[in-house]
Amino acid sequence: MLDRLARRWVTRGAVALLTAGLFALAVLAPVEAQLEGNSTLAAQLRVSRGRLRLAQRRPEEALADLMRAGEVATTTKLVSPSCLPWRSQAAQAQLALGDVEAARALATEELELARAFAAPRALGVALRDIGAVTLGSTAERPLRESVAVLERASATLELARARAELGAFLRRTKRRAEAREYLAPALDAAHRAGAAPLAERAETELRATGARPRRILITGIASLTASESRVAELAAEGLTNREIAQALFVTMRTVEGHLTQVFRKLDLSSREQLAGALAEEAT
Repeated sequence: MLDRLARRWVTRGAVALLTAGLFALAVLAPVEAQLEGNSTLAAQLRVSRGRLRLAQRRPEEALADLMRAGEVATTTKLVSPSCLPWRSQAAQAQLALGDVEAARALATEELELARAFAAPRALGVALRDIGAVTLGSTAERPLRESVAVLERASATLELARARAELGAFLRRTKRRAEAREYLAPALDAAHRAGAAPLAERAETELRATGARPRRILITGIASLTASESRVAELAAEGLTNREIAQALFVTMRTVEGHLTQVFRKLDLSSREQLAGALAEEAT
């Protein structure tokens, strides 16, 4: 069973699985001892755990991991932000902690390095972070440049974040119609990627402009959350609830709850109907 699951994770949604907190923690647990080292791997693991802790709204712990990653990166001469974007993540942690000056310093340094290394994705992220920590009208220029750079970089989720940031800025400066042009695609991209916090923020900002975005679908396969989709696919392949719980590092009750929602949203009455329903919806 594990071999079959491993193949599925590689080919069908490894990124989505890693964004789930419980799964990410389970992945990091076996290599936790390596976090204490001074290797490039240790720095990369620190950044990964820092990002996870940021998503869990634990900025102090996130900052500790990210700054330690920075120390290792400096020692190992890992300078390019495209390889290890610890400064941009640390800037977000500092901002969450209310230290705007420290956040601006980190974001500025990352921006200078991204320009020097001509790294489009890192440059777009750094520009967005600069815009986020800049007060007043001067924030507009880096935010617009961030969107333009990320559009060329094919970084869908980072582009959605940049559009949401620019849209929020435009909304605050009372340019509501233009703000909608950025917030609407940001909401759509975030929803498609299963990035719930970003989707929530984009929708809140969009509604603040006076728009009434369509409600997220409540039925059909598009209405399934990332967790519900994973459980449904495994159940459709014939795994039992216990096997699914073990594979996804969740409880049996969680699996049962997800399947209940799947049956409701897809209007199914039995487990045997899952495979056909998923295949039909996918076509």
